[in-house]
Amino acid sequence: MGAVDKIFWVFARRFWGAWKQSLVLVNPETVVRWHRAGFRLYWSWISKARKPVGRKKLSMEVRELIFRLVAENPTWGAPRIHGELLMLGFDAERTISRWMKRVPRDPQPTQRWRAFLANHREAIAAMDFFTVPTITFGVLYCFFVIRHDRRRILHFNITKHPTSGWIIQQLREAFPFGAAPRFLIHDRDAKYGTEVPAAIRSLKINAVRTSFESPWQNGVAERWVGSCRRELLDHVIALNERHLKRLLSEYVSYHHEDRTHLGLRKETPSRRIRSAATGPVICHARLGGLHHRYDRAA
Repeated sequence: MGAVDKIFWVFARRFWGAWKQSLVLVNPETVVRWHRAGFRLYWSWISKARKPVGRKKLSMEVRELIFRLVAENPTWGAPRIHGELLMLGFDAERTISRWMKRVPRDPQPTQRWRAFLANHREAIAAMDFFTVPTITFGVLYCFFVIRHDRRRILHFNITKHPTSGWIIQQLREAFPFGAAPRFLIHDRDAKYGTEVPAAIRSLKINAVRTSFESPWQNGVAERWVGSCRRELLDHVIALNERHLKRLLSEYVSYHHEDRTHLGLRKETPSRRIRSAATGPVICHARLGGLHHRYDRAA
């Protein structure tokens, strides 16, 4: 024991009479365990107090933004995403590739399909069937072809017994004199068989079949069917083919000339001219009074 230790215990005995009661006998293993625990606490405190080294931790905002950019732009690589982040005031060049690998790989067919439709709407048409019950509890099949760009009905017809040969004839009437679009969207209806796709290819048209049970992929045609039902077919009873064809002919005319469309920025397929007159408002009945058109008198 050194001189300093001796002096310490002399003063401890003189000024702290109960020092013996504070002594604790421990095993050497306990002392080692205490030392290791103190070592961990010490360096944990030092690590928190010191300036962090290494790469700066990526914020949740930048991380979610990388995920969003990858999801919305599947063809972009790390340099392109880094450039976009720089434009937004972020700089995380070395970590982009690492976080791109962690993006949930959802193929998102909906987004890719919408991009395809938006980029090719001038060259896309769609065809579809819908059924209408008759007063005698029969079923009539309505076939139509609609253009995507202006929502125009290029052709429609009605039959009791749709066959592949009948459908092929309707396509020839819908696209006369080389007026065929580049793409024609249709579902996987068994009525088409193998003859209809072959006929579509013979017209120099690329047939685009929708996925199974995916009516949203033919959304323009499906929306027209829904509008036709809500605005006409839900309010009438078809007597026969001739009666239904007259009703649909009037509805198609109303659809083209009078009805405004949200997808066309509140315009009509035939580009109805906005009235510039200031006279009184005149009402024109359409579809037997189910709908009306309003103009101003000159």
